[in-house]
Amino acid sequence: NIHTWDLANMGNGIHLQSLALGKIEAQNREESLELELQYKVTSLDGLLSSGTMMVEYMPIPDDFELSEAYPNPFNPTTTVRYALPVDGNMTLSVYDLQGHQLTELSNGFTSAGYYQAVWDASQYSSGMYFIRMNVYGSGNTLQFNKFQKIMLVK
Repeated sequence: NIHTWDLANMGNGIHLQSLALGKIEAQNREESLELELQYKVTSLDGLLSSGTMMVEYMPIPDDFELSEAYPNPFNPTTTVRYALPVDGNMTLSVYDLQGHQLTELSNGFTSAGYYQAVWDASQYSSGMYFIRMNVYGSGNTLQFNKFQKIMLVK
């Protein structure tokens, strides 16, 4: 929708810090989109500015998520999707049945958003493994912790 406001008729003494000119509703939950916006700014004296600008839309989830790995069972790779509603330090790791950490798929500060990681298990034998996601907030407090089982079948 395109909206036009006549600011000249709003009265004297109006000081605008910002003005929202529209609303974009996106149905895409997990992928960023690049949007092209066209704009035109006019005054009583005529055109002040016009053009096109690119804006990146980054969806932010409502909750922490660790989606089921796909495919599962898998051979030799599986994809794990996860989401963070807030920025935080996180780890996404793979463990064997004995609880030994085999690899980290992600580790460090991560901005809020949707992500995915791929585990290539070609160097490991068939069997059950675990994926663990931990997210830490300020003061290194645990905000989210979830495990899931995955099965490597060769």
